[in-house]
Amino acid sequence: MAQGDKFQYLEETGEVLVGYVNSSQLEKVRLVKDEHHALFDNHIETQKIVTPILKDVAEIEESAGQMLMDMEEEKMRQERELESLGEQLRQATAKSQMTDAELQFLQRELESLRNGEHELETLQTEVEEDTTEVIPSAIFVAKLFYLITKIKWEYDTQPNILKGVHYGADLATPINTDTSTRSRSDVSDQLWGFVSTEW
Repeated sequence: MAQGDKFQYLEETGEVLVGYVNSSQLEKVRLVKDEHHALFDNHIETQKIVTPILKDVAEIEESAGQMLMDMEEEKMRQERELESLGEQLRQATAKSQMTDAELQFLQRELESLRNGEHELETLQTEVEEDTTEVIPSAIFVAKLFYLITKIKWEYDTQPNILKGVHYGADLATPINTDTSTRSRSDVSDQLWGFVSTEW
């Protein structure tokens, strides 16, 4: 039964009692009337006590409801933030994997360049060794050949072209022979023809 219904019931009961008292003996009527007033006073006192309590309960319920709504909103905000952090983590992981792959590629390239550098150093060492041994002897042979034949060769020609100048006693004779159109013996005879037999 609701609070308002209880009060109405009490009032109706009081009226019934008053009616009953009026129809009975005067002493009993006073007694019932006094009890009714005492009950009514008790009801007023109870109402004075209960009303602030109900008001406090309503305020507590409202505060608790607001707190619950705030907590729900905070929870949703944290879920959104967590989802955003998860997405950032996925992007960072993907970027890290790409960076790792690029790093591995660059490391392989660096290793390849180091190997190439080592091969070049080895080749340079071999060339320097060959140069110190072959070039002086090649220079010596070329000088010796010039002293004997008096022919100065051009070395930047095509492989099948012999080009140079023979410096004879009286005049210089240019040499320009295509070895692909003549036999080796013809070329040899032509060159030996420039060599003087006089000592």
